[in-house]
Amino acid sequence: MSGMTASVNPSAAASGLAPGRLWYLRPDLKAEPLINGWYAWSFLVSPISFALISRNLHLRVLESYLKSPKLHAQAARNQDLKGGLFVDYSGDIETMRMFVEASRRELAELVEFADDLHAFDSALQAQANGDCLASWYARLPSSLRGRVELVYDLYNHPRLRFIEPLFYASSLYKPNLQSICLSLMDGDLRPFVLSSPRLPDGRGVSFHWPFADPRWDALFAMRHAPMESGAFQELVSWDALAEHERSLLAGFLTEQAPPARHAMIDTEAVRLRYFGHATVLMSSDRASVLTDPIIAYPLEGGVERYSFQDLPDRIDYVVLTHNHQDHVMFETLLQLRHRIGTIVVPRGGSGTLPDLSLKQVLLASGFASVVELGELEELPIAGGRILGVPFLGEHGDLELQTKLAFHVRMGTTSALFAADSNNLDPEMYRRLRPLIGEVNHLYIGMECVGAPLSWVYGPLFTRPPERRHDQARRLNGSDAERAWEIVETLQPDAVHIYAMGSEPWLAFISSIEYTTESPAIVESDRLVARCLEAGIPASRLFGRHEIRALQRTVQSKAQATALPVAVADLA
Repeated sequence: MSGMTASVNPSAAASGLAPGRLWYLRPDLKAEPLINGWYAWSFLVSPISFALISRNLHLRVLESYLKSPKLHAQAARNQDLKGGLFVDYSGDIETMRMFVEASRRELAELVEFADDLHAFDSALQAQANGDCLASWYARLPSSLRGRVELVYDLYNHPRLRFIEPLFYASSLYKPNLQSICLSLMDGDLRPFVLSSPRLPDGRGVSFHWPFADPRWDALFAMRHAPMESGAFQELVSWDALAEHERSLLAGFLTEQAPPARHAMIDTEAVRLRYFGHATVLMSSDRASVLTDPIIAYPLEGGVERYSFQDLPDRIDYVVLTHNHQDHVMFETLLQLRHRIGTIVVPRGGSGTLPDLSLKQVLLASGFASVVELGELEELPIAGGRILGVPFLGEHGDLELQTKLAFHVRMGTTSALFAADSNNLDPEMYRRLRPLIGEVNHLYIGMECVGAPLSWVYGPLFTRPPERRHDQARRLNGSDAERAWEIVETLQPDAVHIYAMGSEPWLAFISSIEYTTESPAIVESDRLVARCLEAGIPASRLFGRHEIRALQRTVQSKAQATALPVAVADLA
């Protein structure tokens, strides 16, 4: 196995777990959350969107694979087609056939609901013309009746508003399909997960516990706190496991404690620690805030990175900027749940497709404290506050409220985490500047040529978008010109380009592979150069990065220094 090695007691792997020993999870143990065998993200947790994705994507792509497995295999190996709807599977075809047949049985109720939704919405769109909708309630199929409201917008366009808690309380919500597969990392590169299910391969052990099951918290606490052999065996129902599963599990454990490297408590400074993509830990001696967490597993060699041991034992707040797969990462969130105080999400969930409630998804997944913020609403925290800031673009011009940038202030240090905001209307930032106050550190994504509209939202359409609309309405972030207008307006002390999906451990979810000629690289280089010409420190973040911002009794502009790995003291 390539990558990190950890100390494993030989007798543990050979004969089970010796009694009385204390065990940690190996640091290179990955935990892949799955729903009916597919890599879990928020749209698969919601029973409404899961039904549509199962009907319109998962089952269709699998049936296509069964018809032409060689074609899918060739396409999956083609880097130019990475991220497309091609199943990457090299196992036994009969195993896949059995999985598809089992999926049809398990998902039958959800597919029937999706059929009902398609048929009813098609009729509603074709026939409702502004007249009273009261008579339409009698036409609702049983799967929708009592769970939706029928409404018009101001232009007499009809739509369904889903009363989401009633769907989670129904048989349409199927936590029995949730599981997590444990296996060891083999380098950073992992197969692209959004178009292929994960079938058993003999290298992992799956526990079919719902995500909300508290046993996950006890298991993942073993990343930093050991568990005695007997308690671990009881937790995982050791005697009920097959012999090869017990052998694998024993190899997933180590008696070696992880290095305590986080050292985040600092009475004189606020630290901003970049973990990759859109993940930044901002912390003081009074509070900690983690943005859009995706935490890499530690591996020897390769790109320098922070990992789980570089987080504090307690994370007071996690903020999630928007409901995309690379910003709401269940693989990380579930492993951190026992360490998180409160999750802060954008107030959305209008009950319409595709703006379903992120709060409902998280509550159903076992997160006890979830707070919604609206635009320019603030949440006080110890020694500061979290402010919700409007977020334009990157959603294909769809009417979505579940998106926010966050302006976080701790003491005399502030940071704006703008995620993938596209500065479509520079006047908005001019209006925001006096309302949000000083910005010492601006974090902005610049994936300026994003995926087509259908890449995320396609299965949710009851009428597929026209190809020209699909290609034109891409999920774009800001280019250099638009990002510079934000910088020019907010006058930050330092600019940090992040959320680019460039770290190697992200390819399995983003499918991005940049070259020096990629538009996102060219445009972000242009922004860095323009900032430096204006005397504003700037860099495109990659791997890991830390800033130590010294606190002052009188707030004044900070001097920003961007270092790719080392710590920068900001006077």
